[in-house]
Amino acid sequence: MISNTIDQEIKQAMLAKNQSKLRGLRAIKAALLLAKTEKGSADEMTEDTEMKILQKLIKQRKESADIYNQQGRADLAVVEEEEIEVISNFLPKQLERAEVEAIIAKIVAETGASSMKDMGKVVGLANKDLAGKADGKLIAEIVKSQLA
Repeated sequence: MISNTIDQEIKQAMLAKNQSKLRGLRAIKAALLLAKTEKGSADEMTEDTEMKILQKLIKQRKESADIYNQQGRADLAVVEEEEIEVISNFLPKQLERAEVEAIIAKIVAETGASSMKDMGKVVGLANKDLAGKADGKLIAEIVKSQLA
């Protein structure tokens, strides 16, 4: 479980006085604690749930960094990018575009999808297969191009 690893990493970052890593780790810990205490959540969090939380954190930080860059605040964008790097270390390696295209092509062939009407079904299966390994926007973009 990521929770146990996070605690150890926080201690190491504190001892090393690595502020950027510490910020990212604390953000992960806060998000995991919040998810555990949410109403209706299970007692034990699954690894899949943890991955979704980490992906959400990365997505939020990417959006923030983009906004900061558009506003000319590179100093704040750097902070977000440092946190993205720390959070990314806890996710599985992201697949290359070509690998994602091959997996989606296989799903399209298996389902017999031929038009944009089938996009929802293909994206759903692809998201399940590629959970944590590819960005949702990339998956949707590739499915759209293959079904067009």
